[in-house]
Amino acid sequence: MTSVGAQRSRRLAPLLGALAMFGPFSIDTMFPAFPAIAAQLQASPLAMQQTLSVYMIAYALMSLLHGPLSDSLGRRKVILGGVAVFAVASVGCAMSTSIGELLAYRVIQGFSAGSGMIVGRAIIRDCFEGPAAQKLMSTVSMIFGVAPAIAPIVGGWVIAYARWPMIFWLLAAFAGVLWIACVFTLPETHPPERRLPLSLGSMAKGYRHILSDRAFFPLVCAGTFGFNALFVYISSAPAFVLNLLELNEQQFAWLFIPAIGGLMFGSFLSGRTAGRLSADATVRLGYSIMLGASVINISAALLLPKPMVPWSVLPLGLHAMGIGIAFPTLTLQLLDRFPSHRGGVSSLQAFCSLVISAALAGAISPLVSDSAFKLAATAAAITVCGFIAWRRFRYMERSQSVMASVTS
Repeated sequence: MTSVGAQRSRRLAPLLGALAMFGPFSIDTMFPAFPAIAAQLQASPLAMQQTLSVYMIAYALMSLLHGPLSDSLGRRKVILGGVAVFAVASVGCAMSTSIGELLAYRVIQGFSAGSGMIVGRAIIRDCFEGPAAQKLMSTVSMIFGVAPAIAPIVGGWVIAYARWPMIFWLLAAFAGVLWIACVFTLPETHPPERRLPLSLGSMAKGYRHILSDRAFFPLVCAGTFGFNALFVYISSAPAFVLNLLELNEQQFAWLFIPAIGGLMFGSFLSGRTAGRLSADATVRLGYSIMLGASVINISAALLLPKPMVPWSVLPLGLHAMGIGIAFPTLTLQLLDRFPSHRGGVSSLQAFCSLVISAALAGAISPLVSDSAFKLAATAAAITVCGFIAWRRFRYMERSQSVMASVTS
């Protein structure tokens, strides 16, 4: 990387990392406030779970538009608009007086929260190639990883000293500061001459092109399932921390710090290995760690007399390290297959990931969050599915190489 490229990377990394924080901050900060919100708004446990599910569904649906809009209008406009809407929606959440009102504003939050993460990935690939892109993607992943670690801690301390609406006032303030930072420092990386026509027909044609690639779904599943093995714990955080580990609202850090610490360390290792290990070796290393962590996690659930810290959370940190190693490479491989539709492919990747995450949060998590073994077994099964998807992609790659050599 040239000195100019290194300077640009250092300038973009914290901004893109902060933009990617909206999603986890919107999810994790309110976990410790679930009891307080339910009591004040007279909401059932199912209704409280839906504050997560409706957010994830809205996030997933809108993610189909963020990328194509940025391919047509430019990256900067889409990000600025998304951050502004998120700030307004957060104010609405803070001022809600009923569970229905809160759910409505959570939907608007979900519509806007994905712009930074989805368009940010396209910006990275607009500006950098090869090892330089992997290093920046890994750096952004490290910064992004701070959010899930500190969000529930912030939420817990807010609940200790203030009422739950303060959580959403803080989210609104964060969005406002970041919007100002984007106005003055975020460059436009997708010039007019490279933009695509803005129409439903153009979007549909782009998505058909992406979906026609047989490697798309195996690559998406390889990245999505690896992360969602950890997300099953994140979406079950209130039950896991408060009921199974028998901790209080200020102790969510016992779950999130090991998990996100592992994710950040894995992202650091991914950046360090850029240009030294092949993409195949990097992903293989990541999945080897995730599968090993799954075995340890199931063993701990079976052998411990009851879930306890630190033994019940350390395997999650190891698993997260594997995610951090593999995910940046999987994302770049996906973006590199569609150089003229980077926004669109980033959107489809996010959509697929979020649909699975929403299903986990709304359907699977309530069924398994009452047992440490059920959680560990579910996470292990999801990890195996991701590994199978990765092997499928590698098989397709090798078959295409053989066919190309025979043809030539």
